[in-house]
Amino acid sequence: MSTANHTGGGFHHAHHFDSAEHQYESSKQGIWLFLVTEILMFGGLFVGYSIYHSLYPQVFHAGSKQLSVVMGAANTVVLLFSSFTMALGINYVQRGLKNKAIIALAVTIACAAIFMVVKYFEYTHKFHVGTVPGKYAYTEDLGPNGEKVTKVGALLAEANKLSVTEREHKLHLDETEYEHLTLLEKTKNWPLFFGFYFVMSGIHGLHVLAGAFLIFWVLLKVLKNQVGPEYYTPVEGVGLFWHVVDLIWIYLFPLLYLVG
Repeated sequence: MSTANHTGGGFHHAHHFDSAEHQYESSKQGIWLFLVTEILMFGGLFVGYSIYHSLYPQVFHAGSKQLSVVMGAANTVVLLFSSFTMALGINYVQRGLKNKAIIALAVTIACAAIFMVVKYFEYTHKFHVGTVPGKYAYTEDLGPNGEKVTKVGALLAEANKLSVTEREHKLHLDETEYEHLTLLEKTKNWPLFFGFYFVMSGIHGLHVLAGAFLIFWVLLKVLKNQVGPEYYTPVEGVGLFWHVVDLIWIYLFPLLYLVG
């Protein structure tokens, strides 16, 4: 049982619950209702993605070419492993294995940190080459026919003046990325894809950060002996949230990185 009805122990159910079991069931129902709202929020984004992908498949094809499948796959492995360590942490708390629980939860937090570091490098590179959404994808200059000039177009114009070696050293563009950017620039309305990319991955990233702080909060409870075999509801609730965050990424990875 996860919440105890103790007379002499250190854990007691709150006064507004009939019993420890009542408190546990109410807590579980509350976290599941919260997770449903999270799924509904991402579900709306998935529906919007599906609609626009069906209308502009070429945009999503060209846009996904700009994403690093290696980085996306690495983050997928990291999150899957973090789900495993989170499950271990819950199990160790339930069994009263404090030291092992601390290690498992700490490793989970480290996985979240690794995920965010990888996203940082991805995001900074996107801003470097100009593959960003909406008005941020354009410069203040106008083309010869009065059309807006994208930052990607400006970068390519500069790259065309340089040799392959100079592109790599001065602009940090290898030949493959140069070809992908050229394809992207020829695709009308390409900033649409990066609108979905930054919103969907950005909101997910915020959830990763929130999850890491919650796991740290649970870790403190383990260190202070405030959770254990007789009471582990907070650990289980945070674990459910973390698993949902990981599950959402399992859908985001192919939709964003492999759609091309």
